[in-house]
Order: sequence, then C-alpha cells, then structure tokens
Amino acid sequence: MNHPNPPPKSSEKEETSSPKFEWEFEVSTVFSSSDGLISDTIGVIEVNSLGTLFATGGIARKIRVYNLNSTSCQFNICTPAKLSCLKWKPWSAEKIMGSADYDGVITEYDLETQMPVFERDEHSGRRVWSMDYSHCSPVVGASGSDDGTMQMWDPRLDGGKCVGTVEFTSPVCCVEFSPFGGAFVAIGCADRKGYIYDVRNIVGPVAIFDGHERAVSYTRFADDRTVVTSGTDGCLKMWNIQDQRLIRTYRGHTNQRRFVGLSIWRNRGLIGCGSESNQVFVYDKRWGEPIWVHGFEPDGRTRSEDGFVSSICWSQVGEDECTLVGGGSDGVVKIFSGKKKSVINIR
Repeated sequence: MNHPNPPPKSSEKEETSSPKFEWEFEVSTVFSSSDGLISDTIGVIEVNSLGTLFATGGIARKIRVYNLNSTSCQFNICTPAKLSCLKWKPWSAEKIMGSADYDGVITEYDLETQMPVFERDEHSGRRVWSMDYSHCSPVVGASGSDDGTMQMWDPRLDGGKCVGTVEFTSPVCCVEFSPFGGAFVAIGCADRKGYIYDVRNIVGPVAIFDGHERAVSYTRFADDRTVVTSGTDGCLKMWNIQDQRLIRTYRGHTNQRRFVGLSIWRNRGLIGCGSESNQVFVYDKRWGEPIWVHGFEPDGRTRSEDGFVSSICWSQVGEDECTLVGGGSDGVVKIFSGKKKSVINIR
C-alpha cells in the first residue's frame, strides 16, 4: 500500500527524553454496577461515536447502556452468556449493538426494542474474545476466537455467512478494522504476534509485528500508518505498518495474565490502558513513560489484592478536552475528564 507521507521515524532522543505533562485529568464520576451479591467484572466498555452514550458488559450477563453526561442507566439487556466484547454498529444511527460472548456466539441487538435481531454461531462453541465492524459500507463483521480463527462475515446474509477465514495455531485475542476506512484489519494472537491483513486478499498478512514475549491481547490503530499492540508481557508497542518497524515501547503498567483494556484517543494520540495494579494509565504516544496514573480503588472500601482495571475506552469527541471511561474487576466504573493545560508565554 502506498502512503502519501513517509512513515514515522524513530528518534533516540524522543525515546529517552522525559514525557511532557501537557494534560490535566480528574475523576468526574464514580459509580458501581455491582449489587455485591455476584461478580460483576466489567469486561468491556464501548463509547458511541457521538460521545453521548456508553455501554458495558461482562460477567453479569447484561448489556448496560448509560448516558455519558449524566451516567444514568438508560436500560439493561440480559444476555444468555458472559460478554467479552461490545461494538456499536456503524451506519445504524446508534441503534444496533453487536456483542461477542463466552459461548462463541455473535449477537446483534436492536437498542430500541432491546431484542436480538441477528445471531451467528460459527466458532464451534469456543469463546469469542473480540469482534468489530468495518467502517465502510457495506458493513462486514469480524470475530476472533479461542478456536484459532479470525472470521469475517456479512450480517446482511442469513446466519452471517462467512466471507473469509484466517486460521492460526493459537487463540485470536483481538480484531480491529481500521477506523480510518481503509481495507486493513489488525489481529492480536496468543502466539505473541500482531498481524495486519488486507480484507480484499487474506491469503497472507500484509504485516507481522513480532516483539512481544507473551500473548498479544489487544491491537489498536493509532492512525492509518501505525498500530499499537498490548501484550501480557506488561508493555505496549507501537509499530509502523508499512515496514513493520517497532517505533516505541510503553512501560509502567502491570499486565501478566489478564485482559486490562486498551484504547487510543486518536485526535491527540493519548493511549489508555488498565493494569493489574488496579490503576489506570495514560501514555502520550510520543513517550514510553506514562503521563498520568490513577488508583482505581473506590473510596470507603478496602483495596483488594486481586482487584484490577479490566476495561478502558476513550470518547473520540473533542480536541483539547477529553473523556476516558474505565471499569474494574469489582464492577466500579469511573469517568475521567481531561483538559490540555494552557500555555502562558511570559515576555
């Protein structure tokens, strides 16, 4: 693929210099979805494209949809299995949500009727870790599963007929279509590698990112030329798609065995992730050290040794102000607001 601009170049000075703390963050809202009787780990948080609503899912077998400004729960949808992934379907006027579950089923729900309108069960009953939709019309879906496949399917066809399959020797942990409308899909795999495929020809990968020491749990596009991967080796890595070169490694959070979330605010290049230390970390893509860290233990509660931040999602709205939503293994949800610091020139 030909790029109009040259690929980003790694700079040793940029790698080793200390990060600039250009952003101020604060907690704007804290609430809990747990009733204290059953586990309610937040496995996924997804903010809609307008930055007005967000949905959560996880162990409690419920899709909860909230107003991002008031945090009032609009409604619940009970699901037949534990949820691993949620996605707002493009071109549906925010009315259709796709879900992936531990039973290997992809389901689409009409949020107005709160009823399922599409179901796909083609992963042999193996857990589906991730799903996504393409950002161009017609919309196709993709899902990655413990069965070692990434399957692409057309939700317009009966049963979501498969239109392409990529087979791996290890579970597929993450799939993400390029949000910039291109033909790329990024895949994270338990074989410790990340991959880029061109959906027009999936015979072989366009790029392979080989550098993590353990499973690649998340892949996220930072822009149309770079991808960030998250591994259970406790680091994030940014890669150039064109030449498969490692641009930068991000360290600070703890991640050895759990899904802790990964999200990029693409407008300003801020990377958010959770941590097994029960903290939220924010990195600026220009530096390998975090620019902000926040403990997630709720006020008035004893910190659990097993608590961790399990999901994270940026609103993609805004330029100098931002919103980050995080969820914990105890069902607590925190909403953070960020603002770029004012620069005062003294002459």
